[in-house]
Amino acid sequence: MDINKLPIRKLQIESSLALEILKNADNNSLWTVNKKVDHDSTLFYGQVLTIFMEKYGKLPSETEMGKKIKLIYPE
Repeated sequence: MDINKLPIRKLQIESSLALEILKNADNNSLWTVNKKVDHDSTLFYGQVLTIFMEKYGKLPSETEMGKKIKLIYPE
């Protein structure tokens, strides 16, 4: 899966799921990711997904954990 080809809304949704599953949405971990992408939100989403996919091998929405998460604004 080439995350660079995902539409921006899909990147947002998938990175939200990834952060919930990874449970690393604290200030230090977000700062570490943001430092790598120079405060560019599109790059931030991609970096979060890269971290997730290195661990799980697929998008968050394709995992059992991701399917159980209900988003407030899914689309």
